[in-house]
Amino acid sequence: MGIYSFSDEYTSPIPPARIFKASIIDSHNLIPKLMPQAIKSIKFIQGNGGTGSIKQINFAEGSNFNSVKYYIDELDDREFTYKYTLIEGEALIDKLEKITYDVKFEPTPEGGTISKVTSKYYTKGSFELKEDDIKAGKTKVLAMYEAVEAYLLKNPDAYV
Repeated sequence: MGIYSFSDEYTSPIPPARIFKASIIDSHNLIPKLMPQAIKSIKFIQGNGGTGSIKQINFAEGSNFNSVKYYIDELDDREFTYKYTLIEGEALIDKLEKITYDVKFEPTPEGGTISKVTSKYYTKGSFELKEDDIKAGKTKVLAMYEAVEAYLLKNPDAYV
């Protein structure tokens, strides 16, 4: 088994508390409304969204995947951290055991947010993962983040 780690940062003018509430805490309600062409629904199949919950994302028709399931390892709404593990779904293919994500929203001096995401891919056997192999997934996650950011910019009273 190999472990491949990738880190990304994204800066937003939205304060950490708002973007955390919208993109993490209430993602199951907001994301399907903002991106119905990509996300059909997000449901909790275990728990209510806190640590220990399991969330299932159901993709819209025409997507490469039907659904994925995530286990929420940690959710801290005071420190704006979110750790979760992709445990089931076509995204794992037969060459990945799991994918873990560590997300942290940090304030900027200007009042916005730096979002830091570290993802770790746990491969099976001698499979070697290349960064190009995960670009499509990163692009989709960034599109969701940008959709939430655009919504919050247009709706300054939402998630305050």
